[in-house]
Amino acid sequence: MQHHLNTTPNLEAPDDFYEALIEAHQGLSNEESHAFNARLVLVLANHVGTLAVLREAFEAARAG
Repeated sequence: MQHHLNTTPNLEAPDDFYEALIEAHQGLSNEESHAFNARLVLVLANHVGTLAVLREAFEAARAG
C-alpha cells in the first residue's frame, strides 16, 4: 500500500483519459458538471483510501 502521493506521470494514455473526461461532461449543465466532478473526486478518494495521501493531493492541486 502506497502512503505517499505519486506525482510521477503514471497514466498509460493521458490523451485518451482527457478525451474520456471531456466526453463524460458532454451534455451536462454547469451545475451537473460540478456535481459530476464532486462525485468523481469522492470515487477516486475512496480508491486511494488514505487520508494522508489525499491531503498530499490537496496540497499538490492547490499549488498547481
